[in-house]
Amino acid sequence: MADVAIVGAGAVGSAMARRFTLEGARVILLERGADLLPGASKGNSAILHTGFDAPPGSVELSCMQAGYAEYLAVRESFNLPLLETGAMVVAWSETERMALDQIEAQARTNGIGNVRRLSAAEIRAREPELSTCALEALLVPGEHVIDPWSPFLAYLLQAKAHGAEISFRTEVVAGHFDGQAWTLKTSRGELRARTVINCAGLYGDRLDARLLGAASFEIRPRKGQFVVFDKAAAKLLKTIILPVPSERTKGVVLTRTAFGNLLVGPTAEEQEDRERATVEEETLRMLIAKAGEMVPALAHMDVTAVYAGLRPATEEKPYRISVHPDRNWITVGGIRSTGLTASLGIARHVYKLYEELGNRHTAIAAPVTPHVPNLAEYLPRDWQAPGYGEIVCHCEMVTRREIEQALSGPIPAGDFGGLRRRTRCGMGRCQGFYCNAQIAALTAGRFASPLAVGDAA
Repeated sequence: MADVAIVGAGAVGSAMARRFTLEGARVILLERGADLLPGASKGNSAILHTGFDAPPGSVELSCMQAGYAEYLAVRESFNLPLLETGAMVVAWSETERMALDQIEAQARTNGIGNVRRLSAAEIRAREPELSTCALEALLVPGEHVIDPWSPFLAYLLQAKAHGAEISFRTEVVAGHFDGQAWTLKTSRGELRARTVINCAGLYGDRLDARLLGAASFEIRPRKGQFVVFDKAAAKLLKTIILPVPSERTKGVVLTRTAFGNLLVGPTAEEQEDRERATVEEETLRMLIAKAGEMVPALAHMDVTAVYAGLRPATEEKPYRISVHPDRNWITVGGIRSTGLTASLGIARHVYKLYEELGNRHTAIAAPVTPHVPNLAEYLPRDWQAPGYGEIVCHCEMVTRREIEQALSGPIPAGDFGGLRRRTRCGMGRCQGFYCNAQIAALTAGRFASPLAVGDAA
């Protein structure tokens, strides 16, 4: 009997497992994929947001700011990076320039008092490669870039170190609540838990409908396509370039990555498919052209990779967090692009809701804090330390030691995607063309779906 069963090992589910475990609950985390972050969370843009443009007084804002503060408090102990970039909301037209007044006022209402306006001359002094078409900007110093995947591995490693059970390839297919606890039927058998927390992301509404009989929201998958420029492009920009947002989307962002590249995206495209996020040449060309308009030197820069992710948007913008006290069930749905930042705050928020249902545990007094390997380009990497064996992925300088460590330990990589997110292997300029054969050999017998020689990354 677990105290809590959490469904979904994305960003929110991973943070949730950590928080509930640290508070003393017996936790089991169920994920139908082979590894953590198999769904929407793996396609995030890796920006740590201040919440300057979040709806004032919203749950989203409070969770973002709590998550932001907790990430800063714990990141060094987990060995997590923070690329301090700041951000500029740039106005490219007179209409957008007029909108900066409202954005600045909202930022100050949200408690972000260090924002300030930049003139065209100040923009060019800060970012000389940015197009001279930039008219004015709002500088938000606290917006930064982080590793998009390692934090959630760190959270799960800490949870597992304190007794949490993590079950991959485990889909919840049915369940029954007897008034005291849930019996969940999964693809790997049955289990019992007093409370269920739905963090199923793109399938959150379907899980509610399946086990509660109805869902209070509808997931409407929103695809975002991205273009990753070559590492040489990173020197062209030091600040995150944000657009003036619309009612529907935050718009296309231009940002450095912790891995030494430059990223442009995402788009915001509604689709029905919850599994596949395809890329389209026309859209990618639009993104490349958009990046070239903002930073003209990018027009001649090579592209390293393209990818697309799905966000679990719903028919309403707010987070869809709801409590069903008569069923011992909490739903955490509709967590979109701000979920990376808000995840730790959402976990704290949900734990308070759980306590309000009458649940009490004894928190762990002195939790252990596991270190995760550094993947950030601007910090020392494994290949710079002796004894790494050999370089397997030369594009991203990934060592055999890194790969072997990622395939072992408390939470080993469960598939090739998980291995890539733990090491960066196959993510460079050749996209695995030269290293896939060796990676296939190193992972032989470890994955349910083996990596065949010649597979595309």
